[in-house]
Amino acid sequence: MPTWDGFLLPVLQVLKDGETVQAREVQDRVADHVQLTDAQRAEVLESGQQRFRNRIGWAVSSLARAGALDRPRRGSYTVTDVGRRLLAEHPQRLDEVHLRQIPAYRDHVPARRAHFPSTISVEQSQHSSGLDPIEQIEAGTARLRAEVSTQLLERLRAASPDFLEQSVLDVLVAMGYGGVEQRARRIGGSGDGGVDGVIDQDPLGLARIYVQAKRYAPDTVVGRPQVQGFVGALHGQQATQGVFITTSTFSREALDYARSVNASVILIDGERFANLMIDRGVGVQVERTYTIVKLDEDYFE
Repeated sequence: MPTWDGFLLPVLQVLKDGETVQAREVQDRVADHVQLTDAQRAEVLESGQQRFRNRIGWAVSSLARAGALDRPRRGSYTVTDVGRRLLAEHPQRLDEVHLRQIPAYRDHVPARRAHFPSTISVEQSQHSSGLDPIEQIEAGTARLRAEVSTQLLERLRAASPDFLEQSVLDVLVAMGYGGVEQRARRIGGSGDGGVDGVIDQDPLGLARIYVQAKRYAPDTVVGRPQVQGFVGALHGQQATQGVFITTSTFSREALDYARSVNASVILIDGERFANLMIDRGVGVQVERTYTIVKLDEDYFE
């Protein structure tokens, strides 16, 4: 059976006519296109998922990350001009080396910096032949985490501002802010005074954390003026604690300014927020858990 990147070219070939196709149908068409045998289609992972669907799914996801496929509807894909160009330039063989020449694939935020609980980089996870079994597991986990992190940011940018504001509060509550009673509420909208939410740290509301959530495209940089506006809003509320979260990034000037003001202002960019969502189980589900065992030497003493 082809490796996952061995399915890159077949995916583009079955979608080259520009039709919008559901993900599962794409998998079926690709399997027919490469003439997978019944035995190959019957191969399953330990989770029970068919191996060919898992590998084609990775190929589809990677092509979408590179901008070669578009998702006009949830769970549906169509080829883009980038995909047609890849097909024309690489009619015989297309692998991840070619995708890495595309900035959208190579430089997507979660893979660019290591916020993973692992010493193995995402780059290493794609070339794991020299790694021991534990390192391979860590590398694979890091890569899956990067993929989910990117998907979370895509969904948040496509969602309404209200949804983002509520997601921010959900994450902060999951982190323990708001106490056992989870005292957090949205106050976004007109007349919000420049803040989108508030978390009461005590039952009387004597200690409060104000929240600002900004939904921006990945290439938008939040500058010092926006952070200054948030600090001004905090002063208007006579508050000393605030959290500013964006789905993009902050400029160096904005970060320096936040550290210089008297109020305690925490800036959280999109990459960090996505990882906080994963760490706290907000917007994600545990798909499966693996147990790693080793010999108990004490038992044989």
